[in-house]
Amino acid sequence: MSNVTFTMIKPDATGKLYTGAIIDRIIKNGFTIQAMKWTKLTKEQAGAFYAVHKERPFYGELVEFMSSGPIVAAILEKENAVADFRKLIGATNPAQADEGTIRKDFAASVGENAVHGSDSDENAAIESSFFFSQLERFL
Repeated sequence: MSNVTFTMIKPDATGKLYTGAIIDRIIKNGFTIQAMKWTKLTKEQAGAFYAVHKERPFYGELVEFMSSGPIVAAILEKENAVADFRKLIGATNPAQADEGTIRKDFAASVGENAVHGSDSDENAAIESSFFFSQLERFL
């Protein structure tokens, strides 16, 4: 079990000016930000990041959406980081997310669900390395 996870605040949430409120919620839930950047993905970068979904029917829409506006990428640290962050963000479908979760409070739909959270320690490491060099990390 790792104490690190990766997140992105997605274009729907940055566009609705939810970035500060989401970061505040993350910090108030005991996570420490070890790296963070505001950036905009190209279609190629979004496609590479979500390559694991390339054969799925929603891949094209996902790439379009993730390259449609700025995102905030971050590496978060906390004991049991991946599981705790997944609990904090809630279900992919905000209609099914628990009260008080980030997706329940800030997401509009399955497609526009405000945040990404790594689903495993292995993916947290891969996703973190996609966005951050070792020089950009404060671990």
